[in-house]
Amino acid sequence: MNKPELLAPAGNPEKMKMVIAYGADAVYLSGKRFGLRSGADNFDENELEKAVKYAHNKGKRVYVTLNIIPHNDDLIGLEGYIDHLKNIGVDAVIVSDPGILTMVRNRAPELEIHLSTQANCTNWRSCLFWRNQGVKRIILARELSLKEIGEIAAKIPSDLRLEAFVHGAMCISYSGRCLLSNYMAYRDSNRGRCAHPCRWKYYLMEQKRPGKYYPVFEDDRGTHILNSKDLCMIEHIPLMIKAGITSFKIEGRMKSGYYASTVVKAYRHVIDEYFKNPDEYEFDEYWLEEIKKVSHRHFTTGFYFGNPGPYDQGYESSKYVRNYDFIGLVLEGKDGNGLVTIEQRNKFSVGDIVEIVGKSGKHFTQRIETMWDHEGNSIKSAPHPQQIVKIPLNIPVEPLDILRKEK
Repeated sequence: MNKPELLAPAGNPEKMKMVIAYGADAVYLSGKRFGLRSGADNFDENELEKAVKYAHNKGKRVYVTLNIIPHNDDLIGLEGYIDHLKNIGVDAVIVSDPGILTMVRNRAPELEIHLSTQANCTNWRSCLFWRNQGVKRIILARELSLKEIGEIAAKIPSDLRLEAFVHGAMCISYSGRCLLSNYMAYRDSNRGRCAHPCRWKYYLMEQKRPGKYYPVFEDDRGTHILNSKDLCMIEHIPLMIKAGITSFKIEGRMKSGYYASTVVKAYRHVIDEYFKNPDEYEFDEYWLEEIKKVSHRHFTTGFYFGNPGPYDQGYESSKYVRNYDFIGLVLEGKDGNGLVTIEQRNKFSVGDIVEIVGKSGKHFTQRIETMWDHEGNSIKSAPHPQQIVKIPLNIPVEPLDILRKEK
């Protein structure tokens, strides 16, 4: 068995640096156009070039999304953009539309092409079709079981690789092909502008009783009938490896750097531990508890063990579970006075019990006893966004280490 790639989301340059530091083998990201997450910060052309150089210097790979379902107007400027991606050396582009695939293949034949999950690839014959079109990797539809994926892996050539989602938000629609946002909010999810109406609360209204809303169940709060739980497969890594998946994809270009880094670190540790001794591997529950410390919905295993049932939907609420706050990012390790420079992300104060999360190993807990601002003045709290403060910590830390505290 070859160790699978751990593929992480990068919504902006800072998030990219964080997930690489916490163990990602590759990142996927988008320019300002042609991707399906227009709400993320994304990368302009100059930032893209810098991102590729940074990742390659770290021995990591960069995949750029071109996976919108384009209308005619969306094709304007695409040829020049493909030229730019070729010239800066991106490792692959992710596409879903045959027209865009053809443009990439003709304009930049040296660019590796990955098929987006938006293309709904659910069987081995489709995989072979896309391989014949020049695709090197299939990002499988989310609606497949591990058994089905194993059958696909057994029937395709070894030079065609399989990627699948391992963690993150799930879409109620088939592999993300959804018209609900377009219909209800005039924002086309297939062109990167999803308003997430699947997370909204719904009631029933009878035709002859306009304005009178009936709960879908016997509950006066209504119900979030389309609201899926989040995918989490961290306990089942060995089964995913044995199914033939060669890249494990974490969803979350819209999520925070803290979210992405914490999830990447947990999966990095579990994958590495399994490969140390597969025959004696046992899952450590600590890593499941770690990913529960970032903002998340309740977890599901999606379609991997069969079709989901009612327990895979969050009918009561679409709200996230948020038990911890990301309070600071380390900018500089200990100085000559033993103080660490922190950039504040949420308010924290003297007396708080905080957890310090490094890029490997388990977290460390400490009470904040003293604190100074960037001018050396003693302060009791750090209430201002991105405020620079200095605090003493009992352990060595490095830039991009994380501080968090329980709510």
